[in-house]
Parts: sequence; C-alpha cells; structure tokens
Amino acid sequence: MNESKWWPRPAPYLEVWEAMRRFTEARDSQTPDEIWLVEHTPVYTLGQAGKPEHILNSADIPVVKCDRGGQVTYHGPGQIVAYCLVDLRRLGIFAKEYVALLENVAIQVLGEVGVHGARLKPGAPGVYVPAPADQLAKIAALGIKIRNGCAYHGLALNVAMDLAPFSGINPCGYEGLQTTDVLGCGIAADVVTVGNLLAARLAQAFSGYHDAMPA
Repeated sequence: MNESKWWPRPAPYLEVWEAMRRFTEARDSQTPDEIWLVEHTPVYTLGQAGKPEHILNSADIPVVKCDRGGQVTYHGPGQIVAYCLVDLRRLGIFAKEYVALLENVAIQVLGEVGVHGARLKPGAPGVYVPAPADQLAKIAALGIKIRNGCAYHGLALNVAMDLAPFSGINPCGYEGLQTTDVLGCGIAADVVTVGNLLAARLAQAFSGYHDAMPA
C-alpha cells in the first residue's frame, strides 16, 4: 500500500469524490492501494439509498447526492475522513468483513486517544460512545462503494468540529440520533494527529490481509 495522502485542507467534496471515481476506474490489478485523508468544507452527502426527507434544514450548506452506501451525513472542518481506495478482491476481503474492519480500526484509534467506542447493533454501521441520559452518540460514520471488487469512500471520524449542522439532518437516517466528537468526550485532539494515526492503523489492518496472501 502506498503511504497515505493528505488533500489540501479543507477540500471540496465534489473534487475529492470525482478523483476517487477516476482513480478506481483507471486502476488495474497491479495498482497499489491508497488512503486519502481529507478535511472537507461543509457539505451534506446523501447516499445511493438516501431519502431526501432525512434532510430537515440544509440552510446554506450544499447537498450532494453521491454513490456511497448509507443515508445522509455531514462533513466539515474538524472531522477527518479517510477514503480507502482498496482492491478488496485482491486482498480477499468481503464487504461485511470490510465494514467490520473499518469499525474495528475506528474503535482502536479512539481507544488510543482515550475514548471508549463501540458498535451499536447489526445493520447500524458506525461507532458510538456513551452520551447523557443513558444514550449513545455517534462519533464515526462509514459509507462505502465497491466497483469491480475495488472499494472507495470510507470512514469519517469526528475530532473537534462544529456539531450544529448535524441538527439539520436525521444523521444516517435515524431521527434524534445524537452525534459527538473526540473533543466532546473530553479529549483534546487535532485533526492531523488523529488522521495520521487513523491512516497508520488502517494501513496495518490492510497489511495483515496482504501478508496472508499466498506468494
């Protein structure tokens, strides 16, 4: 796998999405996998099965209909998005296994910075942390697209951001779902530090599959 690549910060969503699609369409069986680290300008993205009614009030934030799985989410400054451009077929990773890998890495990274994250339940991908009133708040969301065995899109982890725009949507299609970030969990962290750690742990996870491949 190539080293991770930071996009200029903050980056417009459409620009990065189009670049991911071009990369995926042009790659062949020998193309090295890549991880792109991005901090986006404010944007709501609606997945392939996304329902417009989950956008409650977009205000002046643009809405982009994209080709990832999942419903609606928000990207903005203070959130790190790791786009994983990975040949899953080459590594022998199935879709459900890949989703679990992304969740496991997010939980690992949160643990390393001092936050206890966990899954919620099957069918509700992402990572959650304890919130007041015995609730759970989402701290990491994921959405993927697989084309010809190759994945793009990836994992978004809230680090230190303005969470107010999440109130303009039903996050991930769940009415009343709380969201939080690493800072809201009482941990001071910056996007670059967490992003680099996330990329390193993702690369290690993928390398485990690569090392297991037959020679």
